[in-house]
Amino acid sequence: MNAWHLDPRLADDTAPVIDLKLCEVRLMDDANHPWLVLVPKVADAVEIIDLDAAQRSQLTAEIDAASRVLKTLFKPDKLNVAALGNLVPQLHVHVIARFRTDIAWPRPVWGAANVRPYAPEELIERVTALRSALG
Repeated sequence: MNAWHLDPRLADDTAPVIDLKLCEVRLMDDANHPWLVLVPKVADAVEIIDLDAAQRSQLTAEIDAASRVLKTLFKPDKLNVAALGNLVPQLHVHVIARFRTDIAWPRPVWGAANVRPYAPEELIERVTALRSALG
């Protein structure tokens, strides 16, 4: 059995926020959208069905927590939750706060606009607020 490690593409595109019981929570480095990525710390997990029943239940609870934090902090019009993994096969779940006024609305966020990385101070502020709300 392999040890769990974060896919390098996820590491490159995100900033760490907090470790929960099952998932490493990361912030997508795209200031266009408040966007969390939850990565279950389970070696070789590609699909949600690769998790056992207890892990699936824990993942649901952590998606719920992340969703509620984004809803509370940002007051979005809609939350998008998805586990796609077409480019990065490691199981990860996107939780994205969406607004009718956002750059991609109503389309999916992928490829709709150029990624706008956070300024360093903006990234620190965002991660600090999310960590506090999730911790």
